[in-house]
Amino acid sequence: MAKGLTADELRTEPEDVLVTKLKEAKEELFNLRFQAATGQLDNHARLRQVRREIARIYTVMRERELGIVTVAEEPEAQEDEKSNG
Repeated sequence: MAKGLTADELRTEPEDVLVTKLKEAKEELFNLRFQAATGQLDNHARLRQVRREIARIYTVMRERELGIVTVAEEPEAQEDEKSNG
């Protein structure tokens, strides 16, 4: 899982990539929790980072579901629409 994902970066990703990143983040969170329970976790701050990444992914997915934010189209396609319309 990439470190430091921002909501802006996630908004540019297609839906299938978001689902993949969400799955990876959930797996990482599971592994981190397991390490914490067995006393093997070195970086406790990573738990918080992963939880926040999961929340960001869910937020972007919900924004798309509600139509608040959509994946930006190709700049060329937008220019064609403007010139034709």
